[in-house]
Amino acid sequence: MTPLAPEQIAAAHWIKSTHSSGGGNECVEAAHFSAAVVGVRDSKDAASPVILVSGVAWVALTAGLTV
Repeated sequence: MTPLAPEQIAAAHWIKSTHSSGGGNECVEAAHFSAAVVGVRDSKDAASPVILVSGVAWVALTAGLTV
């Protein structure tokens, strides 16, 4: 997977998990860079490293989550 430029990461539309609480320490957010690439990061620190996963892996991960 090709690394993203810092400008791409900064310009992305990040979506915070609906299960992240305002006072909790377990907040994550994700951004779709393309149908093939999704980024995940710590929402408390926008400068934190971004984990890139394939779109297929993201669908498998989120399909396996339970509330």
